[in-house]
Amino acid sequence: MAKNRKRKEIEKRSKIGRAAARLFNKKGYLETNMEHIAASAKVSKGNLYYYFSTKEDILFFILSNYMDLALENLEADLQKIENGFSKLRFFISRHVELYVNNVDEAKTLLHEKRSLSTKHYRDIAEKERTYYGIVSRLLRDLCNGPDRPSSDEVTVMTFLLFGMCNWIYSWYDIKGSVTPDKLSQLIWEIYTDGFKGMMD
Repeated sequence: MAKNRKRKEIEKRSKIGRAAARLFNKKGYLETNMEHIAASAKVSKGNLYYYFSTKEDILFFILSNYMDLALENLEADLQKIENGFSKLRFFISRHVELYVNNVDEAKTLLHEKRSLSTKHYRDIAEKERTYYGIVSRLLRDLCNGPDRPSSDEVTVMTFLLFGMCNWIYSWYDIKGSVTPDKLSQLIWEIYTDGFKGMMD
């Protein structure tokens, strides 16, 4: 009984979070109020406040869940792959798939995290640093030749990769002819061609 109640609570909070993410993405966080969220989630305002005390609590829930999904088993999955470029291909594909399946949450993270209070912002930023660190180490390990890039250059390379992967939110049409798998393949090919050119 307790497990069922807990599961239903998680499902209800997730439903509210998805509805709020759509609104934050469409209207903006500041322009969205609790009445909007309750209506979109099809719950009463009182029920909404049962699950979330404030609008910021909902925003933090959305962003924290998204980053937890991004980090979930990532290091363990990468460790199972021996080839460094295959690891990079896996990461890009996983990152694009996460975005495609959580478009509103991804856009909310990119646009609205500055609306969080200092403590909540720091919590999300710490998860982002962990995610960044995993990718940065992956790229650093690929550069094992005599002309290894400096730590600053690895930083640039890491943010260039994130730029390629994250900027798709501004133009990528999920319903278009380029599938998410094809998109991730193109990103991987273009990025690694440049990467390999550095090592020639």
